[in-house]
Amino acid sequence: MSQNSRHFQRLTGLSLTLSLILIFLVGLTLASGVCAETFLSKFNQHLDDAGIEYHGFIDARGGRRIVNPVKEQGTSMLETRLQLEVDYDLEWAVGKFKCDLYADAVEQKAGCDLREIYLLGSPLEFADLKIGRQVLTWGTGDLLFINDLFPKDWQAFFIGRDDEYLKAPADAARLSLFFDWANFDLVYMPRFNPSNYIDGERLSYWSPTSGKIVGRNQTLKEHDRSSWFANDEIALRLYRRFGPVETALYLYDGYWKTPEGMKTDGKLFFPRLRSIGFSLRAPLAGGLANFEAGYYDSLEDGSGKDPMVRNSEWRLLIGYEHELMPDLTGGFQYYLEAMDDYHNYEKNQPPGVPEKDEFRHLLTLRLTQLMLQQNLKISLFIYYSPSDNDSHVRPQISYKLTDNWLLLGGANLFYGKDEYTFFGQFEDNSNIYTGLRYSY
Repeated sequence: MSQNSRHFQRLTGLSLTLSLILIFLVGLTLASGVCAETFLSKFNQHLDDAGIEYHGFIDARGGRRIVNPVKEQGTSMLETRLQLEVDYDLEWAVGKFKCDLYADAVEQKAGCDLREIYLLGSPLEFADLKIGRQVLTWGTGDLLFINDLFPKDWQAFFIGRDDEYLKAPADAARLSLFFDWANFDLVYMPRFNPSNYIDGERLSYWSPTSGKIVGRNQTLKEHDRSSWFANDEIALRLYRRFGPVETALYLYDGYWKTPEGMKTDGKLFFPRLRSIGFSLRAPLAGGLANFEAGYYDSLEDGSGKDPMVRNSEWRLLIGYEHELMPDLTGGFQYYLEAMDDYHNYEKNQPPGVPEKDEFRHLLTLRLTQLMLQQNLKISLFIYYSPSDNDSHVRPQISYKLTDNWLLLGGANLFYGKDEYTFFGQFEDNSNIYTGLRYSY
């Protein structure tokens, strides 16, 4: 047996062992009955007195591709995660620590994923300051992002981890100012925080240089942009409410979150990016409507003549959500990407490389049904692009066995007429998954 095979078996065993330990400990707690309840009550009381609260979960999931993958494993996910979240009160500030201990048999590694560790204080009566590793988000889209230029984990999203993992953490300082006439959020990230993009290590992708779908046989390499203070980012939001209408203005100065440029040595890099945008959200006809727009200024290809750097573009989003009937909600979105300087893009495109459309249209549909006293949740989220003729379908189902136990399952189904479109390139990554979570 090869060393890699033995390593894979050890990690698989570790993942299963963590799951069995969870079941044993919970069973022991239930068997001990009142004694365990009394002990936990006293233990929690001591923590409350110290200003400490904790909670978390252990989550075991497994997934399988439903088509033969290109240079990837048939198993899309086999992992166990133990998350611990601690909130603590220091009187002068509050803090949070959130960390995942995980064993991942597909990537053949185990470790600690530090999700959050920060301090939040109020140096002034009208100001909050949060410093440390944190998950940042703003904007109005449902699984679509325009002015939210904080890091995302697309790999986690496409293999079936919980939706919370789509938002990746960033090392940042966030200053919030509150006034009667408006509120401000200023975020400074002293080093670049890229998204976890699809690089072939876990999921296959379309390679324009090879003209085909590739995977672990051709993983992407990029130039480093992680120097502290030399590769920093700044994001600003100004927002206020006018009656029932929420409005916001956004500014960002940093880099494309995925590597949208290529150097002459063949390595990818993250080009400079500056953006400006705004959003509106308001009640409409018994539902909630939202509108968001932004302009992405690709600073390293201002004229659109460099075929190795992504052009500037306009982005627009219109959405509406409504309760269709009791316990059934529906949401619809229209999203547009409009490439700037398209004529220059066409003239300078290398021969043999498929051209992008000037306008990329995307529609989404979300349906969520709650049943059995809201213990059963069935949801469906569909991305469909009429311009690319591709789609991503995300059915999910979960059932609360008890207040602590959750059984779940779902799928990521990709389709594309052409294998070089955004969702079409992931068709071989279509997968189904199931999991069991215990929350404490």
